[in-house]
Amino acid sequence: MSANHCNGNGSDGLDVSGMLRLQDAPQAALHHRAEEIRRSIFGNRVFIRGVVEVSNFCRQNCNYCGMRRDNRTLDRYRLSLEQLLDVVLNHRPASITDINIQAGEDPVAVREVVIPLVREIRARTELGVSVCLGTLAHKEYARLLESGASYYIIKLETGDEAHYQEMQAPGTLKRRVEAIRHLSSTGWFVSSGMIVGLPGQTPMHIVKTLALLNDLPLVGSSVSPFISGEQTPYAGHPVGDIHGALNAIAIMRLARPDRIIPAVSAFNIVGRNGYTKALRAGANLATINLTPDEWRKNYLLYKRDRFIMSEQKVLDAIAGVGCSPAEGSLSKFLRARSAPAVMHEAGVGA
Repeated sequence: MSANHCNGNGSDGLDVSGMLRLQDAPQAALHHRAEEIRRSIFGNRVFIRGVVEVSNFCRQNCNYCGMRRDNRTLDRYRLSLEQLLDVVLNHRPASITDINIQAGEDPVAVREVVIPLVREIRARTELGVSVCLGTLAHKEYARLLESGASYYIIKLETGDEAHYQEMQAPGTLKRRVEAIRHLSSTGWFVSSGMIVGLPGQTPMHIVKTLALLNDLPLVGSSVSPFISGEQTPYAGHPVGDIHGALNAIAIMRLARPDRIIPAVSAFNIVGRNGYTKALRAGANLATINLTPDEWRKNYLLYKRDRFIMSEQKVLDAIAGVGCSPAEGSLSKFLRARSAPAVMHEAGVGA
């Protein structure tokens, strides 16, 4: 599915625009096909990561996010290294193999909190470390990688340049894509993603975004249904269509069978058993929120009343689709998977 084939039909023969509209029995068949492809690549393993939301300061002003810099009603916070280490070292559920460190686009938190936190986690645990910190300077990416993080999450949300600007998404779409290519070329495993149901989004925008994500050098990709954020220009806008969002997951799995695709908690807000449905549509990564309660309410992606996936909810959802938690970290899995290619390039075993 090439970015140069945006008329609804991918270069791999997928009728993307038609598949996005599927419901009922045809949708069930699509999701079953995606689930079977996931099993053929990953078996019954679903990776489980914990997320800590270290700061809600953000220099960006995205129309769809409650943490946008113009939201003056938000109590801003930046957690300390000591607070975060206590959570990660002493209060993480046993099923977690990876930690995702997430923040608004806050370079101060990156320098003062995240880099020291990554170093401590890598020195004191076997956890894989991913980060979701926005568009940063190249030297900051390098310092994070040197500290021991290996997986960078940097979402596009929409792959149409004009729509991207309408959303007031970070910088420009061109710069975001350049950041993804830079990260991948300098040793990072990179994941990106999109939102289905954004205001002003057309079916062709979704097709175009899926094609762009497919063509980028990513190991992971994600889909989130749109949920209007409090204190944003889009407050009160209808939620994204769960069918289109779930079908987009299945399309991702069909187009790139080896990708890491998360089930996001927002699916449970827009539809009953939405999280389980995302796993059935081909997702293979679950996330448990570890942010302390008193701070979590101010990490305002959309609404203060968030649907939080506890360990038990995650384990139940995974078991409900006939899967089990992966035993090793996502980072370790990806390194092992890339090792044969690295060895071949170096002439080992050639």
